[in-house]
Amino acid sequence: MSEAEATPQEPQSTEAELIAVRRGKLAKLRDLGVDPFGQAFETTHTPAELRASFEEGQQVKVAGRITGLRNMGKSCFFHIADVLGNIQGFIAVKKLPEDQLAIFECLDRGDWLGIEGETFMTRTGEPTVKVENFTILSKALRPMPDKWHGVADRELKYRKRHLDLMSNEESAAIFVTRSQMVAAIRDFFHARGYLEVETPMLQSVAGGAAARPFETHHNALGMPLTMRIAPELFLKRLLVGGFTKLFELNRNFRNEGISRRHNPEFTMLEAYQAFADFEIMAELVEEMTCFLAEKFCGGLQIEHKDENGEVLRTINLARPWKRANYHDLVKGVAGEDFFDITPEQRRAKCDELGVQLSENMEDYEVIQQVFEKKVEEHTFDPCFVTRVPSELIPLAKVTPGGKTVEVYELIINGQEISPGYSELNDPDVQKARLEHQAGGEEEQKIDYDFIETLEHGMPPAGGIGIGIDRLIMMLTGAPTIRDVVLFPLLKKKE
Repeated sequence: MSEAEATPQEPQSTEAELIAVRRGKLAKLRDLGVDPFGQAFETTHTPAELRASFEEGQQVKVAGRITGLRNMGKSCFFHIADVLGNIQGFIAVKKLPEDQLAIFECLDRGDWLGIEGETFMTRTGEPTVKVENFTILSKALRPMPDKWHGVADRELKYRKRHLDLMSNEESAAIFVTRSQMVAAIRDFFHARGYLEVETPMLQSVAGGAAARPFETHHNALGMPLTMRIAPELFLKRLLVGGFTKLFELNRNFRNEGISRRHNPEFTMLEAYQAFADFEIMAELVEEMTCFLAEKFCGGLQIEHKDENGEVLRTINLARPWKRANYHDLVKGVAGEDFFDITPEQRRAKCDELGVQLSENMEDYEVIQQVFEKKVEEHTFDPCFVTRVPSELIPLAKVTPGGKTVEVYELIINGQEISPGYSELNDPDVQKARLEHQAGGEEEQKIDYDFIETLEHGMPPAGGIGIGIDRLIMMLTGAPTIRDVVLFPLLKKKE
C-alpha cells in the first residue's frame, strides 16, 4: 500500500456541510489571489505514462485529480490520477513558504492539480514525484464518493458516470479498453483494404432491419423522418456505386425494450465485401474477435466473474469455431419431430418447454422463440448458426430449395453477437421477398428507392453486422450492457 492510499476515513458529515467547507476554501483561494479554476498547464507525462516509463531523477510536470491525500503534518503524500492511471506526489509541507502553505491547505480530494518536481522511489517502492511547485487547476465543490466503497449503488453509477469513473478503477478500465478496442477494429479493417464511410442517421424509411424506429419530423422540409435502425441499405447503395470493401461504425436507434442486453441506442459495425459470401465473412469475424482477445484480454480464454470475483464461466475462443445448422439445434432442445408436427402442436410444445409466446406470432416466429430461449441463451462458446429460415432474413440469398438463407448468426455468451449474409442482389427477388413477408409481429419496411438502386447492379457480396456493445461485454466479462455504455438510457426520476 502506498502512503497516499493509507488515508483513514474522514469523519462522517452531510454533503451540505462538506460543500460549505469547500466553498469556504474557494473563497480563501480567491482572497489569496489564486484562480480556483486554473489555466492551461503544460505536462511532460500523463500519470500513467510516468508510471510506465518511471526512472528516478527525472524532472517532470504532471496533472490529474487528487484521489488520495494524507497530510502527516510535516509532509504529505497524495495521488493524482486521470482515467488512464495515477502517480504519487510528495510535498514537504513544513518547507513550503507561508503563501504556498496557505494555498496548499485549501486542497481536497477531488481537486485537479498540476505538479512539477523530481521523481524518486519511496522506501515501499512507490514511484513518486517530489513536488517543487504545484498549480491548482480546478477546485471541486462537491466531494468525491467514499474512497473505500466508491459508487456502490448500481443505478447511481449509471446515472452519474463521472462519479463511477473517478472512484472505480475497474469501471474506468473497461471504458478505456472499449475505446482502444474500437480503434483496433478500425485498424483491423483498414489493414485489409476496407474504406470507412458514413451514412444517414435520419432516414425517410426505416429499413435494413425489423425493428420499431424512433420517429421525428424535419420542420424546414415538412417531412416525417425516423432515426436509423440499421445502415445496411445505404451501405449496399455504396456497393452499387463501386465501393468493394467498406465498413461503418455507427449508432443505431430502436424504440424497443430495455434489458441487460438492450439499450435503445447502440453501436454497430457493419462491413461489406464485394465478391465474398457469408462463409468468407464468418472467417473475418472469427479472426477479428480472436485478434481483439489476444491483444486486450491476454488470450482466448475469457473469464466471466460474479461480484465476489468468483469465476462463473470461461468462454473458449480457440479456433476453429463451431458451425451448426439452425434446425438441428432446435431439434436438439424441442425434439426430433418438432418440424413435422402441426403449428398448434408446436405451440403446445412451447408450453411444455416453458417458452412464452404471444397470440400474434407466426409459426416461424414461434420456432425462433424456441431457438432464442432454449438454444441461444444457453450457448456461451462461439457458434455460427447456419441455414436460418428464409422468413427471418429477407435481405440474404436463398439456398437451393428456398427454405433457408445463406447466413450465419454468431452466438457467444448467450446472445447474438453478429449476423452475416451472402447478400441478396437480385432486385426482383428482393422486391418480392419484402412485399410478401409472412407477417408476424415484426417485418421490414420497404424502401423502393433501394430496390431501384439494386436495378443498377450490385455485385455479389458478403456482409456482416457486429454489436460492439455486446462484443465488449463478452470480452470484458461485463454483466450488463449498461456496464459498457458510458451513458445508458434510464427512466427519468420523478
